[in-house]
Amino acid sequence: MPIQWFPGHMNSARKKAAETLAYVDVVIEVVDARLPEASANPMIRELRQFRQRPCLRILNKSDLADPDATRQWLDYYNRQDGVRAVALSCKKPSDVARVPGLCKSLAPHRNDGVKPLRMIIMGIPNVGKSTLMNALLKRRAAAVGDEPAVTKSQATYDLGSQMTLTDTPGMLWPKIEFDSDGYMLAASHAVGTNAVVEEEVAAFLAELLRDRYPAQLAARYKIDLADMDGPAIVEAIGKRRGCLVKGGGLDLEKAALILLNDYRSGALGLISLETPETREKMIAATKPVPQAPEDKD
Repeated sequence: MPIQWFPGHMNSARKKAAETLAYVDVVIEVVDARLPEASANPMIRELRQFRQRPCLRILNKSDLADPDATRQWLDYYNRQDGVRAVALSCKKPSDVARVPGLCKSLAPHRNDGVKPLRMIIMGIPNVGKSTLMNALLKRRAAAVGDEPAVTKSQATYDLGSQMTLTDTPGMLWPKIEFDSDGYMLAASHAVGTNAVVEEEVAAFLAELLRDRYPAQLAARYKIDLADMDGPAIVEAIGKRRGCLVKGGGLDLEKAALILLNDYRSGALGLISLETPETREKMIAATKPVPQAPEDKD
C-alpha cells in the first residue's frame, strides 16, 4: 500500500515558509543521513531555487548511518550548484558549532556587519530540526519529541547580535512519487503512525536489510536468512523474541516494532537505506519501458 501523509498544517507551513524565504539569506535543510534523498522535500528545493537561496544541507543522524554511503552522498551533493553538504549529529555540540560558520561562507555579503545573517531551518518531520535549533540557541526554544510533526508553527530567534534563525514545522509533500520513499520515511519515523501499517513497513525494511546488510540482520536476531522474504523475516524475529498473542499465535505487530525500533535506535548497527547508486537504479526501474513504434504497413 503506497504511503502518503500530508496533514493540513503542512500546507499552511509551506505557504508561510515561502513568504519567509523572500527575506532570508541561507536555507539550512536538515535531512536524515540514512536516506538523504528520500528525506529531502522537493518543495523545499523548489522554494529555495525560486528565490535563488544557497543551501546548507545537513545530513543529520550521521552517527547512525553507514559512513561509506554518507561519503558518497556528500560527494554527490557537494557537486551541486548552491549547495554545501555536511554530515553531523545535531546531538553533538562540537558538530553544531560548525553550522554558523558554514552559513557565513554561503552568504559572504552578510559579513560586513551591516545586516544580520538570516537563516531558516527546513526539512521533513523528525529529522532533527528542533534539536539543531535548541543546540544553536543553547536553550530549549523548540519542542522536541520522538513523534513526527511536533513543531506546528514558525518562529524566529536571534542568534547573537548578527544572526537570526527561523525554525519551521516539518513538511512532507502532497504526493510521494516513489513507493519505496514512503516506506523508507515510515521506517525512519518521519510519517505519522496513522498513515502506516507497521507490519508492511517492517517487511519492506527486512527485505532491504537482507539484501544490503545481511550479516548485521542475521547476527542481531540469530536467524538464518536463506530463502526468506521480508514477511518471513519479521515472522522469524517474532518467534526468536517470543512475540505471542493469547492462544499462542504470533504477534506480528510487536515483531515489526522490534525491527523498526532497532533500526531507528541504531541497535542494528550503522545502516543507510539508500546510496546515490541504489537511488539511480530505483528511479530507472520505475520508468516506463519505451514502446517500439508500430509497423503501419
